[in-house]
Amino acid sequence: MSATDGAPSTGTPLIAARGVTRILPGIVPTTLVHDVDLAIGENELVAITGPSGSGKSSLLYLLGLLDLPTAGEVLIRGRATAGMSEEERAHTRLATLGFVFQFHFLLPEFTVLDNVTLPMRALDALSPKAMRERGLDLLGSLGLGDHTAKRPDQLSGGQRQRVAVARALANDPPLVLADEPTGSLDSQASEQVFEILRDLVRTGGKTVVAVTHDLDIARRMDRRIALMDGAVVGDERVVVAPRRNMIIPGRTEGANPESSPG
Repeated sequence: MSATDGAPSTGTPLIAARGVTRILPGIVPTTLVHDVDLAIGENELVAITGPSGSGKSSLLYLLGLLDLPTAGEVLIRGRATAGMSEEERAHTRLATLGFVFQFHFLLPEFTVLDNVTLPMRALDALSPKAMRERGLDLLGSLGLGDHTAKRPDQLSGGQRQRVAVARALANDPPLVLADEPTGSLDSQASEQVFEILRDLVRTGGKTVVAVTHDLDIARRMDRRIALMDGAVVGDERVVVAPRRNMIIPGRTEGANPESSPG
């Protein structure tokens, strides 16, 4: 089954895979992802599901330009990425993609606010004042306004993961990729993180693609892509009733006129 059966039929996809395969070389080569075709559009809430070892995270890393396919092509808004230089790939990741992982990967020596502003500094599209203001706005919108000066080890697991979400949104990317974002959290914190990711789509205008083992969370998402042995074996859409709203700050002011996003 081609995953494009579940994709939007009109317009240029936000992200697409065309015959994407990833094989680890070795005495016995290992196929992580096999001939995947899919297209994901704007304002989608997508779950990638499957048993352990089915290639879910490997596919996410390929979509996020963190790994290169052995064959096939990943396209971002219709632009092929295989021929990009590493500098171009890095810029595309910074400007277009946000990442949330199972473990927050916050830098322990930096404050919460500093962790959130790091991607902005790397992209260098805002003035320092605007970076700080955006970081504070993001953290405030996620209920962390009183924790901006703390370090990660002073926060709970759920709070650290919310900081990771804020960091993923730092450069206002249209697409957030999440790898088991609730996998290390208790049920209450998992629900909070899920609601945040859902509201990024419902009211924030983002697309969220999340790898998850949690079937309850997957059932509550708009689209489910199922993998088995590295191949797509299912792609279905569901109708999810909207719930509460959350305002996600956009990057609209304070641009640094001396810098260029490339």
